[in-house]
Amino acid sequence: MVNPSASSAGPDPPKPAAKDPKKKKDEKKDEDLSDEDLALKLQLELYVERVQDADPGVQKLALESMRQEIRTATSSMTSVPKPLKFLRPHYGTLKAYFETMPESDLKKYLADALSVLALTMSAEGERESLKYRLLGSEGDIGSWGHEYVRNLAGEVAQEFAKRQYEDTPLDALMELVQQIVAFHMKHNAEPEAVDLLIEVEDLDLLVEHVDATNYKRACLYLTSSSSYLPSPDDILALDIAFTIYTKFEDYTSALRIALFLDNTQYVKQIYTSTDDLLLKKQFSYIVARHGLVLELDEDIAPDDDDREALQEIVNNVKLSEGYLALARDIEVMEPKSPEDIYKVHLIDGRASASTTLDSARQNLAATFVNAFVNAGFGQDKLMTVPSESSSGSSGTWLFKNKDHGKASATASLGMILLWDVDSGLAQIDKYLHSNDNHVVAGALLGVGIVNCGVKNDCDPAMALLIDYISKEDTIIRIGSILGLGIAYAGSQKDELRIRLSLILGDPKTPLEVLVFSAISLGLVYVGSCNEEIAQSIILALMERADTEPGEPLTRLLIVALGLLYLGKQDSVEATAEVSKTFNDKIRKYADVTLLSLAYAGTGNVLKVQKLLGYCAQHLEKGENYQGPAVLGIALISMAEDLGLEMSIRALERLLQYGEQNIRRAVPLALGLLCISNPKVNVMDTLSRLSHDTDSDVAMASIISLGLIGAGTNNARIAGMLRNLSSYYYKEAAHLFCVRIAQGLVHMGKGLLTLSPYHSDRFLLSPTALAGLVTVLHACLDLKSNILGKYHYMLYILVLAMQPRMLMTVDENLKPLSVPVRVGQAVDVVGQAGRPKTITGFQTHSTPVLLAAGDRAELATEKYYFDRPLIYVPPSSL
Repeated sequence: MVNPSASSAGPDPPKPAAKDPKKKKDEKKDEDLSDEDLALKLQLELYVERVQDADPGVQKLALESMRQEIRTATSSMTSVPKPLKFLRPHYGTLKAYFETMPESDLKKYLADALSVLALTMSAEGERESLKYRLLGSEGDIGSWGHEYVRNLAGEVAQEFAKRQYEDTPLDALMELVQQIVAFHMKHNAEPEAVDLLIEVEDLDLLVEHVDATNYKRACLYLTSSSSYLPSPDDILALDIAFTIYTKFEDYTSALRIALFLDNTQYVKQIYTSTDDLLLKKQFSYIVARHGLVLELDEDIAPDDDDREALQEIVNNVKLSEGYLALARDIEVMEPKSPEDIYKVHLIDGRASASTTLDSARQNLAATFVNAFVNAGFGQDKLMTVPSESSSGSSGTWLFKNKDHGKASATASLGMILLWDVDSGLAQIDKYLHSNDNHVVAGALLGVGIVNCGVKNDCDPAMALLIDYISKEDTIIRIGSILGLGIAYAGSQKDELRIRLSLILGDPKTPLEVLVFSAISLGLVYVGSCNEEIAQSIILALMERADTEPGEPLTRLLIVALGLLYLGKQDSVEATAEVSKTFNDKIRKYADVTLLSLAYAGTGNVLKVQKLLGYCAQHLEKGENYQGPAVLGIALISMAEDLGLEMSIRALERLLQYGEQNIRRAVPLALGLLCISNPKVNVMDTLSRLSHDTDSDVAMASIISLGLIGAGTNNARIAGMLRNLSSYYYKEAAHLFCVRIAQGLVHMGKGLLTLSPYHSDRFLLSPTALAGLVTVLHACLDLKSNILGKYHYMLYILVLAMQPRMLMTVDENLKPLSVPVRVGQAVDVVGQAGRPKTITGFQTHSTPVLLAAGDRAELATEKYYFDRPLIYVPPSSL
């Protein structure tokens, strides 16, 4: 039997036993410590006791010693420093004692120590480190180590947001920000300094803290992060970068920012900031590549000869010369015929029979292939033949085409003689006197194409074309109007605005003439937000939408309206409001198109979400606004690589779950995202879709295969297209698309690109993007536009055509062969030290071709390098 007294006494003995494991654990912990660590632990515990001593002298000595221990430990931070580990149990004690201390220097010293201890011990969200820092002494925060300063910066950002919300004073915080930024900038942590200043909305502070050693890294981070900042912070970040670049006289980098901001005032400011003529020539090359129309005045270059030389560079007068020099250098001057591109002998038997048939559509396709492949070379095997045989050959090819086909065939001459204004106009002139209206119209368009991107003092395009815009014949009017639009894209030429606005305002104008007038105005005034033209197009839309709402061409009026606001974001809002009053059938189409064009190239995530929302809706009969929404997703997110990858994935989902009209637009969107940049995953998707049961999806995919491979001579895409030409040998429309794609892939024999981005993918050329957008919107209804009688719209692509070459010239602008390393560009934003900016490089002599994502570096010490394009011997600087 159990003794009750024994049972009541039973539970008591285990109580001390329960404490024993803990004691043992502590003792074991102490035993684990080395003698040195144990001594440090006891020492620190002694300091904690002494800090609470009544004698201020003892307190001071203890605090000094404790601070010293913490400081020496935090300077090398690999794990939690030992003093912080050993002081952890005493944090509460020190905090409680701090509250009882009277105001004195000693209290501030203790606050400093507590601020550092809070680094590892304060509760989440308490911001105690910052609290004690603000109560502490004014000493150097950097002496407590990097990790402490980084933690403090994080807490400052949170506190700033809280104080701003509560509207309490920020002065003490901003003083601390000054110290933190100064510390970061001295210790190669520019990204952290910039992040903090963005958080506390005081980026101007950065200008004071940058120096010659770190301004480039700081500005690189600023410009890269601007893509991810909401408006207007993104513009502010770029403005600060511009100020810093000009402060350190890095004018070429400042010019890139000025062009990105589309700020002509800044561009002129850079020109006037230096007297160095070679630098000004460099600026002029960058401006010319961007496609900015700039009239240089006496402020920019006081000397007349210098000004003329600079204006020549800005006007791209020597572009043809440089391009042909590159072609000669890599030995591709030999003209190619469409048959050389089709490579029929590589295809299995059945298709080769169909290629011998001489149908008008086949000939039209061959015209385009010939024009794209020999673009800018000045010679081909169909239209420009040696003088001894000129009696018949070019004429015979011209008349192997029917009606509108003749217009495209004659205009192809403009493409072949691209940028070579003098020779081009001489060869096209004879066609202007033809009795066939289609030939005259093609010649007028050809005149515009030759002058594309090249400005001439005599203004030949205006002189030749302007009188034809009011002729009786529709096709002649279209040829001259479109020619003017291509020749003066981006120039905002007032005379054109007056003349073409009259056509828009005339109720008797045929719809197609009206549409091409609007498109030309959109191209000439791209991104200008011109209210008068917007009003004219809106009125024309309201009138025509009621009478001819079903016409596919009417939709291009909306594209023309959108071009006026290309990339201008909020500026479109007033016009977007007006578009809500349009006819029901085009209201949503207008809304989506204006939104997507206004935010093109901005990477605005919220707008992409909005467009994806449109794609999720179910359409009522007759609505078709989802096509432009899909294109809009690509337009907005093509700005930076992360958004680009994400939208490719989003478009894959739309293919799986979207309705038919969405699936028709997805290939075009993919083509725009990877233009002249054949990514393997996109290539495979398009290859799969090119065999789709829906003919519109298949044709759009074929055209897009051409777009992603444009100017790359990509063998894999060329092979795919050859197989498709065999697969679709009985389908005339599909075969036509295959031929166009083949022409695009071999565009300029592999020397051209359609990418609107340049300057390390930083700058977006608005005229190039305008050309691409117009053609892609026309491709949304392939059967009515490109496969109908408006195939000459494909020539609008010429606005985006640029040689993908790197040329080097000496101070007299004569070509100079220099060894350069060409490799895949590496993103070095925010990386420590001096990382390599290219990888997997090969060394070539200039001129060289740069593929998508390539970057070139000088491979010699002999020359001084000043941004792509100009290399100057050091002696001349």
